[in-house]
Amino acid sequence: MDKKLYDLIDSYADAFAAQLTRWIQVPSVKDETGATVAPGAPFGAEVRRMYDMALNDCEAEGFVTRGFDGYALDATLQGESDEAIAVLGHLDVVPAGDGWAVDPFAAVREGDRIYGRGTSDDKGPSLCALYAMKAIKEAGIPLKKSIRLILGCDEESGWEDMAYYAEHVGLPEVGFSPDASFPLINTEKAMLHMNFTAPVAKDGLQVKQMFTGERTNVIPGESKALLEGGEELAAQVAAYAGKTGLPYTAEVTAEGVWVTAEGIPGHSAYPTGRRNAIGMMLKLFKELGVKGAFATLADVVGMESHGESLGCACEDAVSGPLTCNMGILHLEDGVIFCTLDMRVPITADLNKLAANAKAALPGFTVVHESQKEPHHVPAESELVSNLLAAYHEETGLPAEPQSTGGGTYAKCLKQGVAFGASFPDDEDLAHQAGEYSDLSKMITATKIYANALVRLAGK
Repeated sequence: MDKKLYDLIDSYADAFAAQLTRWIQVPSVKDETGATVAPGAPFGAEVRRMYDMALNDCEAEGFVTRGFDGYALDATLQGESDEAIAVLGHLDVVPAGDGWAVDPFAAVREGDRIYGRGTSDDKGPSLCALYAMKAIKEAGIPLKKSIRLILGCDEESGWEDMAYYAEHVGLPEVGFSPDASFPLINTEKAMLHMNFTAPVAKDGLQVKQMFTGERTNVIPGESKALLEGGEELAAQVAAYAGKTGLPYTAEVTAEGVWVTAEGIPGHSAYPTGRRNAIGMMLKLFKELGVKGAFATLADVVGMESHGESLGCACEDAVSGPLTCNMGILHLEDGVIFCTLDMRVPITADLNKLAANAKAALPGFTVVHESQKEPHHVPAESELVSNLLAAYHEETGLPAEPQSTGGGTYAKCLKQGVAFGASFPDDEDLAHQAGEYSDLSKMITATKIYANALVRLAGK
């Protein structure tokens, strides 16, 4: 690949770090309350502020830009043809959550590392793509196709941004999303999301308060509940913690016993090595004599991550096993509200799995159900082969396509894959406290993207 291109990218390192710092310092979490939602700010004031910053930054680089009412924006590097290779990233982030050692929206830098919510998911990778386009432009590399960076504002929630964008201008057919990992993901599992409610039992252990989780796609790392009882109950909690080796604590107050379960947070699609704090709490409730809906959840969901007791466990050779996560469990006015997020192998029957889950939860009412079909691009396609070649050329590492339970904007494209920006040996901190990116690796990712885009769009 052109040495001038790489020299340019190396020269951008300081500017890249400064720009990522500005982007991370905008807490672009969707306003779920609606308090700051307004025309032009469909996801709230902070997401709109991030949108405006990104749009201005793309304009400042001399790209042709368009904004779409706070839903999404695009920046185009024009080629000989209007046919565009798409790069789809997002500007919204999940809530910071607990457990940070630094301010999650301060973009704290320690050596090569920049900490902050969005550094890896997905502001950092989106900037890598932008700087790859900048280098191609400044190097004067001729293009037969255009390159279009599309940045959405609702990826972590309902994808209303891409629906709005597609409705107004349509999406290119071919491209990638820098919102996962290298070498490349060409298979994304289907998704099944279900929300349930049920009244609590009047007998057995009484749970007075519980409010755990903010997002269905996050494995909760901590759960707190207020239980009716006193010193004897607190002693039972301590005994159960000793028996299981799991981290529970209990504090006796005038209100009752406040119990805390410490899990290991993560992204719902990747449960290996994680521990769901809701599941921990449910198992404790069952040990302490809870009945009714809480007992049912303890038995059929509990701390399982593959849907075994729900009758949903399945797998295939292409996409691996189903994963299942309870990301939210709230108790209000004697009614439980909970969510299930399943990432489903591409050969499975979504309707059958939904029916099995409902049958396994008698007494619960389904208040919401949504499905997303799986996505697969053949490994032998021109898109996959070019991207893998770019990755291998820049890293010298093996380059084989992979499957994921995560969902990316790649599904929005007829031929779309997830491509970076994390590397195989990177720590997985998606949706977790302590999220960070290494500047040197982001510069390498920028070179990979530049290489790939020249292969796909260059003359």
